[in-house]
Amino acid sequence: MLVTLAVENYRSLRRLVLPLRRLNVVTGANGAGKSSLYRSLRLLSASARGGVVGALAREGGLPSTLWAGPETVQRGDHPLQGTVRTKRVALRLGFAGDSFGYAIDLGLPQAVGPTLFGLDPEIKSECSWSGPVLRPATKLTERTNTAVGVRGPDGAWRATKLTLRPYDSMLAEFVDPELAPDLMLLRERIRSWRFYDQVRTDADAPMRAAQIGTRTPVLGHDGADLAPALATIREVGDAAALDAAVDLGFPGSRLAIAAAAGRFELTLTQPGMLRPLGAAELSDGTLRYLSWVAAMLTPRPPELLVLNEPENSLHPDLIRPLAALVAGASARMQIVVVTHSRPLASALDAHADEADLQLVELAKEHGETYVVGQGRLDEPAWHWPKR
Repeated sequence: MLVTLAVENYRSLRRLVLPLRRLNVVTGANGAGKSSLYRSLRLLSASARGGVVGALAREGGLPSTLWAGPETVQRGDHPLQGTVRTKRVALRLGFAGDSFGYAIDLGLPQAVGPTLFGLDPEIKSECSWSGPVLRPATKLTERTNTAVGVRGPDGAWRATKLTLRPYDSMLAEFVDPELAPDLMLLRERIRSWRFYDQVRTDADAPMRAAQIGTRTPVLGHDGADLAPALATIREVGDAAALDAAVDLGFPGSRLAIAAAAGRFELTLTQPGMLRPLGAAELSDGTLRYLSWVAAMLTPRPPELLVLNEPENSLHPDLIRPLAALVAGASARMQIVVVTHSRPLASALDAHADEADLQLVELAKEHGETYVVGQGRLDEPAWHWPKR
């Protein structure tokens, strides 16, 4: 389980060190930095697939994603004043868990001639370590510029022959089960993270049509394979929990999966209806809630699941069933919910006695995001690796 998330100089997150629990509910006003926190987790996930540089380039590169304010800020009774940058530009992302930690430091590219890839930042350093805090004794692998060093099975530190390109991540490129088995385990754990923020329920959404009927233990990021995912839960997962979640959201309703010519289509029988309704007839909110049921009851729970504004399109009557569903799923996986819905945050907080839950409220002052009620002494221990 992740216990700490650290971000520095990413958009409005000038410096954020956030403790994490089993279920984390992130709230705040529009523009407070919720989306930036969500994106920082996605960027960390992309580093395990070798895509962090490309992801930043798609956001406009470092010029668009770096903290836009001054390096140091003077506050007081006088108008806000800052100073120009004097230190090296650094966008840093990292996390620590019970078993492993990882951090990456990205900076401006070094000009070596004309190039069309000026938006690509360079990876200046990376580091992985055992346990929740980086110390010299816990360091497992370290990348500085293009060179990689590892701590061998005998505990001795040694350089490797691997030479990385500035845009390649050590986490994605270094494959040596004998020299760095812990790094490979860390990579696979990060790759299990799941993110849901673009589940399609519009009139042309694929989930409204019949889909190929194959076992689907993990709902796709856009929800297109909703029917086979629900059928998989019924056959190899917790069918009773599936029926209970449907009844909680739509009392008296029954979910079924119709199969024809190798394709699946979901149907929902509701009280008072003379026939079941197909996916094409269901409302956006109904399909979105069923998508969250499939994501929460997955037979293959991830290390971390992140939901971005899951309340969208939901009727207010579905907020409490959604909160109960998420709270119950947190016993099987770590969850981060990013929401601007006060009712959803309150409904989730009502489950604090049964779930390891924390509410994180973000606010912004002078363009900088901070955690309401968190002082420096409340932050978990965190150290960035040196370049």
